[in-house]
Amino acid sequence: MNAPVPAIEVLSAEQVYPNGTRALTPVDLTIQPGEFVTLLGPSGCGKSTLLKMIAGLLEPTDGRLLLSRKPVTDKKVDHQLSFVFQEATLMPWASVEANVRLPLDLAGVPKSEANARVAEALALVGLGKFGKHRPRELSGGMQMRVSIARGLVTRPKLLLMDEPFGALDEITRNKLDTDLLELWRKTGLTVVFVTHSISEAVFLSSRVIMMAARPGRVVEDLKVDLPYPRDEDSRTSPEFNALVRHLHQQLMAASVSDTEVH
Repeated sequence: MNAPVPAIEVLSAEQVYPNGTRALTPVDLTIQPGEFVTLLGPSGCGKSTLLKMIAGLLEPTDGRLLLSRKPVTDKKVDHQLSFVFQEATLMPWASVEANVRLPLDLAGVPKSEANARVAEALALVGLGKFGKHRPRELSGGMQMRVSIARGLVTRPKLLLMDEPFGALDEITRNKLDTDLLELWRKTGLTVVFVTHSISEAVFLSSRVIMMAARPGRVVEDLKVDLPYPRDEDSRTSPEFNALVRHLHQQLMAASVSDTEVH
């Protein structure tokens, strides 16, 4: 039986800025289809840089990045991924439906098909009744759901998320984490998620990639061997707390090694 084609392959990819700053030492990372992988580490460790390289938004200084064995720069992979940023970045003058439909409008998808896919995406994020609303009429959490729906409307295979819930209060954040896992279960997406929150990383992930800074590098690839589905009770289990403690110790070590360089 043939092994599955990896969803993402990062092959000795590094990033050195023009001023000589080494943002990432060569990173090697393989992510299989359907995994939920979180990048965790101190500020400045290159989490967002690596995510943008996977998305093809930033070229590596050296090395290669492949999606389903094709270079990320290959036009054929464009439709396979969506990127959800830290801010919802919605058009304030447009309805929720129009915001979600934007990628399809830009791609020239016929309106009848586009509208059906918008309705499908909004239903997936629990906003089926809010299509006619404007962003200002929604809470911060609901605005982020709209942003996620806009990412889903193209029916990607890969969802990249850069601290999407970082600005939200803890209760809203926990609810969106739970909803995101349900969405992941329904769609079978491969997800790469960036966060500063150890608890969020453990709750969401099948794997956590711990990074250390200056130069940015992977220091641990941890399998999160907790059963799905996960709920609020999962957050208080001994196994969950043991993983949080372990990653906290690793994060402290990664942060110390960062400050020692300076």
